[in-house]
Amino acid sequence: MVIHFISDLHLADDTPELTRLFLSSLQSWQDRIDVLYILGDLFEYWVGDDDDSAYLEAPLAAMREFSRHTPLYVMHGNRDFLMGPDFEERSGATLLPDPTLIDTTAGRFLLSHGDALCRDDAAYQQFRAMSRNPDWQRAMLARPLAERHAIARQARAQSEMAKRQHGLTAISDVTEDAALALLAEHDWPTLIHGHTHRPARHLHVAGERRAERWVIQDWHGSAGGYLRLDENGLSAHAL
Repeated sequence: MVIHFISDLHLADDTPELTRLFLSSLQSWQDRIDVLYILGDLFEYWVGDDDDSAYLEAPLAAMREFSRHTPLYVMHGNRDFLMGPDFEERSGATLLPDPTLIDTTAGRFLLSHGDALCRDDAAYQQFRAMSRNPDWQRAMLARPLAERHAIARQARAQSEMAKRQHGLTAISDVTEDAALALLAEHDWPTLIHGHTHRPARHLHVAGERRAERWVIQDWHGSAGGYLRLDENGLSAHAL
């Protein structure tokens, strides 16, 4: 059994190096792993399943080919939460709810994008609740495609400006209370997530219960990372 987990690739029309890294990774992993999980923010933004942007063609085609031989699962992130049934058709992937618990021969693992655990970011949590509302999503998807792209580009520009001004702030990280609550709810499995761009391995303890939390390496520039689960357990690797 070999399972790979990746997250936060943020593929976009102006990140050709990341797209090439994704395509080469899929090619190298084909027939060498048993399952691939992409835990959110595969794309920098996803404005709807009707998006016909040229840069989407290569990664979607590669995913479709990969999924013919290897199960491929994708979870919504905070950037690509509008992926729907037609995305599954175009990519060959199966969309997963957040969180998702999997049982393997190596143990139980709870998969999440991780954004719901950043409880101190009140403004984002309000947006997350609104943007996951089916009525809000229907209204957004009813807008012309060009308008949706403009909204997404504006949101991206604002996010990049905030990063340049403030960097990674404490409110954008997972809170201890949120992690403990989620682990307790699912009887203390190993938690795997992305989102925070803080790759690490944590230990959470409450009384006699304890569980690890692994944060997946985000992708940027021309580099990335993944977690590998095999007979030796979890391990982090660079790309």
